[in-house]
Amino acid sequence: MDTHSTIYVAGGRTLIGSALHRVLDQRRFEGVLDAAAEPQLTDSAALDGFFERYRPEYVFFAAGRSGGIQANTRYPAELMHDNLLSATNVLHAAHVHGVKKLLYLASSCSYPRAAVQPMQPSSLMTGPLEPTNEAYAMAKLAGLTLCQAYRQQYGDFFIRAIPADAFGAGDDFSLDDSHVVAALVLKMHQARIDHTPSVEVWGTGTPRREFIFVDDLADACLFAMENYAGMDPINLGGGADRSIAELASEIKRVVGYTGELHFDTSKPDGMPMKRLESSPLLEMGWRPQTSLSDGLAATYKEFRARQPIGVAHV
Repeated sequence: MDTHSTIYVAGGRTLIGSALHRVLDQRRFEGVLDAAAEPQLTDSAALDGFFERYRPEYVFFAAGRSGGIQANTRYPAELMHDNLLSATNVLHAAHVHGVKKLLYLASSCSYPRAAVQPMQPSSLMTGPLEPTNEAYAMAKLAGLTLCQAYRQQYGDFFIRAIPADAFGAGDDFSLDDSHVVAALVLKMHQARIDHTPSVEVWGTGTPRREFIFVDDLADACLFAMENYAGMDPINLGGGADRSIAELASEIKRVVGYTGELHFDTSKPDGMPMKRLESSPLLEMGWRPQTSLSDGLAATYKEFRARQPIGVAHV
C-alpha cells in the first residue's frame, strides 16, 4: 500500500472509520475515498456500483451499527441485521472487484463470556457469548467466518482483527446508544453543570475492560494492513485493563465533577472481563501511544467543543 493507492474505509463516518480517515490523512495517503461518497452498505446494488466506479485497492471494514449494553438490549435485531448485511455486501463486493487486501474489524464482544484471560483467537466460538450483546457478537463472528471463507475458497487477501474497546473523538455521546466511556462523560459533564450530587453508573463497577484511544486503534489498523498476513485473527490492543469503577473515577477527575458515584447493581455488568492477548501485534513492533488519562482528556475536550456556547463551558 503506497500513498497513491485507492483506499476505501467502509463505515467512514463511524468512530473508528473517522479515526482511520484522520490517520490516513496525517500519513499523506492521497487516494482515500471521501466518506461522503459512501453508499448505504445494506444496499448491495448501490455498493456494487460504488466499487465498480472507484475500484478501491485496499479496504478497511469499520462498519456496522454498535452500542453499549442498553442499545444491545433494546435493538438486538437491528444491530445484528445491519452488521450482517454490511459485512456480507462489502466482503462480496471486495471479492467481485478484486480488492488487493481487506482488513475486517470485529469486536472483543465476539469472544465467549467466560473466555480465558487475556483473550486470544483460539478461544473464539468455544463457549456461550455474553447474553447482553449476543446478537451483535454473532454478526461479528459471521463476518470473521465469511472473511475466512473467501480466503479459503478464492484466495482473497482478507485479514481479520479484533480491537480493544475504542473511545475518542467522534464517539456517540447519547445516553441511549453510547458505550461506557461516552455515556459517563456525558453524565458527569451534565451533573457538573447542574450541580447534581451523584451520578449513576450501571452495574457493580467490578468488570474490567481494556480500552484503546481510537486514533491509536486506527494506527494499529494501518500497521496490520501493511504488516500482517496471517490466517488467524489478530488482536489490536496492548494497553492496561481498568475496572469500570476505576474508569468512572478517572472520568470524574477529567471532567471536574465533585459529586458521588452511585453504582446501580440492578443494572447488568456485561462480560466480567475483556482483555486482549495482543503479543503478535506487539512483537511486530506496534505500541499504543496514548495513555488512558490523555485519551480521556482529548475525548472530553472534543465533547465540549461540540456543545452549544453557554452550555459546554459553564
